[in-house]
Parts: sequence; C-alpha cells; structure tokens
Amino acid sequence: MANTLKKPEMVLIDLDGTLVDSVPDLAWCVDETMKALDMPVRGETKVRNWVGNGVPRLIERALVDQLDGSPSDALYAQAAPIFMALYADNASKRSQLYPSVIEGLQWLKDQNIRIGCVTNKDEQFTLKILKDLGLFDFFEIVISGDTLPLKKPDPAPLLHGAKFFGVEPENAMMIGDSISDVKASHAAGFSILCMSYGYNHSVDIRTANPDVVIDTFAELKGLF
Repeated sequence: MANTLKKPEMVLIDLDGTLVDSVPDLAWCVDETMKALDMPVRGETKVRNWVGNGVPRLIERALVDQLDGSPSDALYAQAAPIFMALYADNASKRSQLYPSVIEGLQWLKDQNIRIGCVTNKDEQFTLKILKDLGLFDFFEIVISGDTLPLKKPDPAPLLHGAKFFGVEPENAMMIGDSISDVKASHAAGFSILCMSYGYNHSVDIRTANPDVVIDTFAELKGLF
C-alpha cells in the first residue's frame, strides 16, 4: 500500500477526531447546556456519535437526543448562546491529543512537507485548542469553519490551502477522519489519508474509500 501514495508537497490536516479528541470538552458543554435548559444530560457516549459536522449540528442533535432531526428554532435559539459561552471557556480543558500526533507532525516537517490545518470548527475555538495543546506552531495556515463562506465537504477550504501554498491539488494530501474529509478531498483532487479512530458516526471510514487508512500518526513514516 505504501507504494500507492506519492509524497505530497503539502498536507492539510483536520482537527477534531484526527489530531485531537475534543469530545470530553464538547460532552461537558452539551450536558451543562442541557442542565441550563432543564433537560436530561446526554453523556459522552452519545456526544461521541454526534460530533463531526460542526458545533451547530451538535447542538441540534443534543436537543433532539438523536443523530437525525432538528429542534424547534426557538429551542435552538435558546440553547446555542448557552453552549457557545460554555465552549469559549472549555474548548481545551479536557481535550487530548491522539497518540503520536506530535511525532507525526514533526516527521512531516522533517520531510520538508508544508503543513496546514483545515477544520469546520470556528476560528476562536480552533486557535485556542491548537495553542493550548502545543500544535499551533506546526501549521503555516489554519483554515477554520468561518474562514471562508463554504466549509467541508465543499472543496473550497482545501483549494484555498493549495492556493496559499502554491501547490497543485494532485500534489496535495488531506489527513482526516470523516466522510466529510473524504468528499472534500475527492472534490478538490487531493489524495486522502484517514485515521481509523475518528468521528464518523460509528461507521468504518474505509467504507468511504479513502486512499489509505492508518491507526496512528506514527504510521505516517514510510507511507511515501
């Protein structure tokens, strides 16, 4: 499999479910929001299945207590500011890096590969997490969910990154964990490498046909 991947000139890497397990903080904020609304807490197990499509969608899922469906506009309008205020203070208190992330990022840098971060999370939360968990200095560009009008699975954020680095899409790679990352990569013409452990609503990411799936960032060594 190693021979099927050519060495990219640049790599864009997703944040939640790829570099960082942010569910503990998100779950805490969900449950505190529920308490504020006099609704039952949801717990980390449920939240782990609901993340991966941005904070607004997570709030909706928490309010209806399921993956599909939407709450009333009035209930969402009540819940969203509560959650956002909580998350502003709790974006990185309980979150953890996945194994070998620093090692993998350093290896990419040592190969003279340019690195950026691309996430659907708003910039205010993204930058805080990257800085607090010691990742910020690895990235030459951070493309957040509110950087552009469109976010993943649209290819726009990836193409924005390629343009920034002056790299053609066929010489670029995305590292992610979700079907959204795979769709964005295919649409942008990037190669796509997925982590096996991320947030994909309990579906094996291999079913989305990424180019390669690995279990930890340590396995980047020798892939290309």
